[in-house]
Amino acid sequence: MPLIGCSILTADAVVCPVTPVLWKSRTMRRPSIFEFAGGESAFLRLAEAHHERCLQDPVLNHPFSHPGHPQHVERLAAYWAEIFGGPAAYSQSCGGQSAMLGIHAGQGAEEDLGERFVRCFVLAADDARLPEDPDFRAGLRSYMEWAVREVLSYSPRETRVPSGLPVPRWSWHGLQGADGS
Repeated sequence: MPLIGCSILTADAVVCPVTPVLWKSRTMRRPSIFEFAGGESAFLRLAEAHHERCLQDPVLNHPFSHPGHPQHVERLAAYWAEIFGGPAAYSQSCGGQSAMLGIHAGQGAEEDLGERFVRCFVLAADDARLPEDPDFRAGLRSYMEWAVREVLSYSPRETRVPSGLPVPRWSWHGLQGADGS
């Protein structure tokens, strides 16, 4: 169920004005970031807005004007959706984390590229009309900062990506372990 317009009240409670429901950790499950954002359509809007922002950036324009796959934006949306608690569509159709890192590995990217990428992502959340809740936005930003560090760690030329890496999962508390914690 999309939870557009919801607000986090405390660390264990969320209220949604459109659907008058109060989530409390002791009585109901807290929505995933994917659900809170508005589901697949929200992540597609985010990927479209992010791609457009990257095209407008003088440094990011070059790699983003040559995305490599005609469904790059849709794949990016599926990847982010999966990370934040949505369906495993990216893993099932595109090969998971190893495939994503393999696309970016060995490119020799500079640190500035990562900072610009994060800035475009944060601004794209506004463009995509995602909820303005501070905890939600902090979760998006902290994920992208972590993800940029991960991708840049594979940036040096001749870097090899291990096979079989699962797509990471990110919750309100950050990176989740393989056991879902």
